[in-house]
Amino acid sequence: MKRILVLGCTGSIGTSTLNIVRNMGEDFTVCGLTAHTNRARLAELQEEFACKVLLTSTDGIDALDALIDDTKPDIVVNGIAGAAGLIPSKKVLEHGIDLALANKETVVMAWPIIKELAHDTGAAIIPVDSEHSALFNLIRQTGAQNIHSVIITASGGPFRTYSAAELENVTVEDALHHPTWNMGKKISVDSATLANKGLEVIEANRLFDIPADKIQVVVHPQSLVHSLIRTKDGMLYAQISDPDMKHPIFSALTYPENKESYLQPFDLFDKTMTFFKPRTKEFPMLEYAFEVARKNKSYAIAYNAANEVAVQAFLSKEIGFTSIARIVRGVLDKDWSALPLTFDDVFEQDKKARAVAKELL
Repeated sequence: MKRILVLGCTGSIGTSTLNIVRNMGEDFTVCGLTAHTNRARLAELQEEFACKVLLTSTDGIDALDALIDDTKPDIVVNGIAGAAGLIPSKKVLEHGIDLALANKETVVMAWPIIKELAHDTGAAIIPVDSEHSALFNLIRQTGAQNIHSVIITASGGPFRTYSAAELENVTVEDALHHPTWNMGKKISVDSATLANKGLEVIEANRLFDIPADKIQVVVHPQSLVHSLIRTKDGMLYAQISDPDMKHPIFSALTYPENKESYLQPFDLFDKTMTFFKPRTKEFPMLEYAFEVARKNKSYAIAYNAANEVAVQAFLSKEIGFTSIARIVRGVLDKDWSALPLTFDDVFEQDKKARAVAKELL
């Protein structure tokens, strides 16, 4: 039986993880939980799962070391959103524990350091994003040596068909109404601007060591195909399932096995799947991400930090929707050629990028 520690247990990833545990009590047990501020819900979950808990807003991130020592998990699910999830990933890997990773920023901000840390401690990093989970499994099954390129699907968000003029007038409420996924506010806005897909391009480039020119994004509004790989013979292979985050989480929790799932199998009957080229002129955040992936250095840190600042300003109704991309462009036009070698370097570049973004606001 695997012991699971869930970081960010009250968010969407944490909630889906706990749903899996409830349905697979013979395979998994929750040994620990953390939340940022939701004390009431954390207390309810502590009672349900009879485990140790941590409220990071009160106890601080350093208390996570003690929680890991006390609970002795076999795997940790990091469902913390934003840059706040980076140091928890670091601490998990320092303990040599496998990491089911849903936190994009861990890869986008500090992948070379994180990768080396996992190598040194022998911990596995299993991606939980639906797109990267699909790529992870497709590449494992096909063999990395046989891959020519990869294709990541994007729903296109709620504004997929909007003109440039229409995008100037969309509201926060419009942006939060995602057509296929139920997500938090930040990631919903990122999906609407295609910044979320941009971050996933950077992740795929780093996680699987695939050059940016071997990564393609295709808009697929139904969100049934999560990613595809093209092998050297030109054939395409896809992973297909209903848009439910429990599928990639289940895959990560059961890794390296391929267990029978309690989740409803995908039914092909009466399904329609359509695919379109992304409109990068209207949604430039995706194009910026490819630029960032090619440049490397600290550009990914700057992209992520600027986007976080701009999205928060949009959610606070300080700026319009299209200003998000303009602010990120302004930040990326600065020099981010410094190569971060330590976590302190990463956070220093992150701090600088946020400062520039706030000036541009």
